[in-house]
Amino acid sequence: MIGRIAGTLLDKTPPQVLIDCGGVGYELDVPMSTLYNLPAVGERVMLLAHLVVREDAQLLYGFGTQAERAAFRELIKISGVGPRIALAVLSGLSIGDLAQAITLQDAARMIQIPGIGKKTAERLLLELKGKLGADLAVPAGLSSMDAGDAGPDILKALQALGYSDKEALFAIKQVSANSSVSDGIRQALKALSKS
Repeated sequence: MIGRIAGTLLDKTPPQVLIDCGGVGYELDVPMSTLYNLPAVGERVMLLAHLVVREDAQLLYGFGTQAERAAFRELIKISGVGPRIALAVLSGLSIGDLAQAITLQDAARMIQIPGIGKKTAERLLLELKGKLGADLAVPAGLSSMDAGDAGPDILKALQALGYSDKEALFAIKQVSANSSVSDGIRQALKALSKS
């Protein structure tokens, strides 16, 4: 299994890149999020890789981060989802947005990705629930708060009280950004009692 490719970037032709590694040029398909973060042609680059072996081809996929590769691997485990659809998902949503869509079971966000219909979106969300995004320190839904603020602690407290991720994220959006943990919990519980 090829896990990493490091060398000189020879060409960027979306969605493929060509990397010279010791005189051998490797073609890798990459999501747009990785492509945008690549250095200029002629510079050194290192990508994490995933090799897919089929009856008629051996295909390499490259990723800029461990999180992207892990999400790709989870996506292709789903029946009927191949590498092309997985790349489309990772090109259409950031890892944080994907994790939030899964947590909230937001099919509307998934349908916006080219090649993903309503049934596929619902199946993806159902299959990925609990597999992606659970280990993120700050959920993407906490965009109104800085990572150093009380948001993650408030979220954990609400989850410990039995509220779902969707309810907790909704409540946290009602909390003012400068709140302490205890004030934030009070404001969130007040918002939940009104909903």
